[in-house]
Amino acid sequence: MNPDLTGRDPLAFYLAHVHPLWMLGSLALAFLTLRAGLALRRARRLGHARSAAAYRRHLGLAKPTLVCVAVGFAAGIASSVGLRGWDAFGTAHGVVAVAALAAFLATGALGRRLERQAAQSAARSGRSRAVEWHARLAALAVLLAAAAIGTGFVLLP
Repeated sequence: MNPDLTGRDPLAFYLAHVHPLWMLGSLALAFLTLRAGLALRRARRLGHARSAAAYRRHLGLAKPTLVCVAVGFAAGIASSVGLRGWDAFGTAHGVVAVAALAAFLATGALGRRLERQAAQSAARSGRSRAVEWHARLAALAVLLAAAAIGTGFVLLP
């Protein structure tokens, strides 16, 4: 018997779509966070002042983004194992999702470090290499998340 409940149970079929919809929303939030961060980066590179409001906006988006991505990742595991009867990491989607989550968590950890160092002039002026790595990791995380969504479409019931 096929362990995939989505072909037999209408509720399971609809529940299997919760994870992808959640992750689409999470990717949109991640994109807005990246956009706010890139605006800070652009201002820093042009030598313009960055307002406290701009930092608050970026942080106000970044923290919920990390939570949404982590919740969505866990929902993906629950969906693949509980509803579909699959090995959670037996697909390209699972492998790319792990890489995306790792990039998001690394970005968040580095961002937290930068947030704690915000009073120091090196972090604010951009002389810190951590600022550049934070931006690169954030871009990588969003690209990997987009790739995970692309590889996940073929798995929809």
